[in-house]
Amino acid sequence: MASSSSYNSPCAACKFLRRKCLPGCIFAPYFPPEEPQKFANVHKIFGASNVTKLLNELLPHQREDAVNSLAYEAEARVRDPVYGCVGAISFLQRQVQRLQKELDSANADLLRYACNDMPPPSLSVPPQMPQRSFIARFGNESASGGGFYRPSPTTTTTTYSFPYSLPWTDSEDINDRGGEGGGNL
Repeated sequence: MASSSSYNSPCAACKFLRRKCLPGCIFAPYFPPEEPQKFANVHKIFGASNVTKLLNELLPHQREDAVNSLAYEAEARVRDPVYGCVGAISFLQRQVQRLQKELDSANADLLRYACNDMPPPSLSVPPQMPQRSFIARFGNESASGGGFYRPSPTTTTTTYSFPYSLPWTDSEDINDRGGEGGGNL
């Protein structure tokens, strides 16, 4: 990025601070004159002096990323002075957790309806048919990384009843494994 002083227009920082934009201005490559609000937010939250110190301590190839991060945080702080970008991150995490719960619920419904002989949830199985039960675990998604394939400590256990014998249970119930150490499904 070329210095803004080469075309006689001060960078947004120098314009905001009402000073002459010199050819070696540290702000010029990162705060173009077309984006005055970007520097105004950064200055309001972090202060021009602190930003100057930060940029001088960084290597030139790291400065653009640092300015972009400062600008993002400053804009988030202007919008939400208490939480800043942490509020946006928390909102997105809650949305991911909610969507993961919906996905787990849909997977449970899919598993339930995948069995051809299984009646819909509103109907009951006739009492004369023997039933086998199958335990499936569907996790409460959390930041700890638990999930459908990796049960978390908050995993709930759901029992599904089938009107026929499952091939992997043979003649014994899946819950009566004794000392085989088979664990839960």
